[in-house]
Amino acid sequence: MRRGVWVVGWVCVGVLLVGPPAAQGGPAWMSSLSDAGVEMNGVADYRYGRRTAETEVEDDTSLNELRLQTDLLWYHDRFTAQLKGDLVYDAVAAEWDDVDLETGKGMLDLRQANLLISPLSWMDLKLGRQVLTWGAGDLVFINDLFPKDWQSFFLGRHIEYLKAPSDALFVSLFPSLVNIDIAYTPRFDSDRHVTGERLAFWNGQAIVGQDGVLVTDRPARWFEDDELAARLYRNVGGYELALYGYHGYWKSPGGMDPTTGHWLFPALAVYGASVRGPLIGGIASVEAGYYDSVDDRDGDDPFVNNSEARLLLGYEREVAQDLTMGMQYYVERMLDHDAYTDALIAIGQPTATARDEDRHTVTLRVTYLLMNQNLIMSCFTRYSPSDADAYIRPVATYRISDQWQASVGGNIFFGDDDHTFLAQFEPNNNLYASLRCSF
Repeated sequence: MRRGVWVVGWVCVGVLLVGPPAAQGGPAWMSSLSDAGVEMNGVADYRYGRRTAETEVEDDTSLNELRLQTDLLWYHDRFTAQLKGDLVYDAVAAEWDDVDLETGKGMLDLRQANLLISPLSWMDLKLGRQVLTWGAGDLVFINDLFPKDWQSFFLGRHIEYLKAPSDALFVSLFPSLVNIDIAYTPRFDSDRHVTGERLAFWNGQAIVGQDGVLVTDRPARWFEDDELAARLYRNVGGYELALYGYHGYWKSPGGMDPTTGHWLFPALAVYGASVRGPLIGGIASVEAGYYDSVDDRDGDDPFVNNSEARLLLGYEREVAQDLTMGMQYYVERMLDHDAYTDALIAIGQPTATARDEDRHTVTLRVTYLLMNQNLIMSCFTRYSPSDADAYIRPVATYRISDQWQASVGGNIFFGDDDHTFLAQFEPNNNLYASLRCSF
């Protein structure tokens, strides 16, 4: 009953937002907001998805939800304020009417709530909930240690939901020599990672879903379990050069307490660099990072992620009119692999499902624009020759009008072994469709 009332209310709100139009081309109350210096934008989005094959550990319907997103920007002489959030009707979620702003669960997903000021001509400060990102990769993140929503991504929600919000202070400094960005998060913001509630995964022993929901102990003390990220960057001869640093925790569970079985977020420090710029008619990029697993620097704790070195090489260019291709090579090296395997043997764990010392990955993105660029055909493919698994993400989006667009897409995983990074998600293979209206 409550769900039915919510749907009716959701539709009524949408009607109020998009019509009836006033003489100026929109509802009269929106014109009043504009006169007050407030800009309003919104999106209504319906998505439905199903798994391509039945599985015993998850529902056949992977996605069935309505979202009404409202974005308010108030431009004042001394500041800019933003409030952006989604009202959600989720027919698949088990506890849809409970709101959790950290995980995005429930009928409200608060995306942005922040205040931007410029106290000096060379300084910007943004305080509050905001979506942060940096780095050179295409769906591969090395130095971007801001939270990601992998559940939304693999279920087929709009790509904007991959970047989860942070509750942070973001400082941008613009001295003459180099630009500096600093992000301080007073309480750790983890990824919205796979838990088994909506997406199945490998738990170290078997593929589990709703029958084995992940239990985590997340660091949650204000100003003690905090995060600090920084970037120094500048353009030199058309190339963007950047240095990065991060001190916090593994963003998705990177350890386990063997006494409780709870998954943990061990301490992590990351140091990296990137270069991005023109090359042979396209855009080339290089990004590298050193992952210092603070709680397992010797690599001999089988219950904590090992330290790693990561490298990404990328290249993108238009190969024909309206046809763009981008390729990436990515490698992760476990720095103390021998100590890791010795530790597994010492506790009687099988090494057959242990991680390889090197995980190699190549990606290919192909984007084709048709019908006067109203139809966008895109496919992102990720393949690991070392793990012998792959992920394919095709999407076709048709712009019906300036306001309306429709999409169909999928998330397809496959591989030889259940325990590898991509193959573990094979029970989540799904196809979805969406209808989206902007106002």
